[in-house]
Amino acid sequence: MQIRIFTIPVLDNQTQTDEMNAFLRGQKVLTVDQQIVSVSNQPFWTFCVKYVPQGSTYSGEKPAKVDYKEVLDADTFAIFSSLRTIRKQLAEQDGVPAYAVFTDSELAEIAKLESIDEAAMRKIQGIGQKRIEKYGRTMCESYQKTLTEPTLI
Repeated sequence: MQIRIFTIPVLDNQTQTDEMNAFLRGQKVLTVDQQIVSVSNQPFWTFCVKYVPQGSTYSGEKPAKVDYKEVLDADTFAIFSSLRTIRKQLAEQDGVPAYAVFTDSELAEIAKLESIDEAAMRKIQGIGQKRIEKYGRTMCESYQKTLTEPTLI
C-alpha cells in the first residue's frame, strides 16, 4: 500500500483535477480521505489516496481460513482443541481477543510439539518473550492438567 496526497485549489482550472483523476484510474484505490484546508486565505481540497501500485501482488483479501481438522492428524487436532479451550479461558480472564493470546496457527504449531513447554514455545515464529511470560506457563500447566484429568465416556 502506498499513499499520495493531492492538493487542489477550490477554484481549479480543471488541470489538477484531471491529473488526479488520471492517477486514480490507473491504480487500485483502497481509500480516499478528503478535507478542505485554507492556506494564505486560499481554500484547497486535499485528498489522501491510499492505493496499491500497478503490478503489485497485494490483493487486499484476507488469507483463506484454515480448517485445522483437515490439516492436523487426529491426535494433534485433539491437542489443538484442548489448547483452544485453554486460550479462550486466558483471553476471557484478560479481556482480550483469543488471537491476542495465541493465534490458531501458533496453537497448531504448539500442538505439534513433542513436549509443550515454554522453551519449545519460544522457538515458534510469532511467539515472543512477552507472550511467553504472560501466557506460557499457564498454557503449559493447564494443558498438563487436561492430560491427567479423567475423561467421561
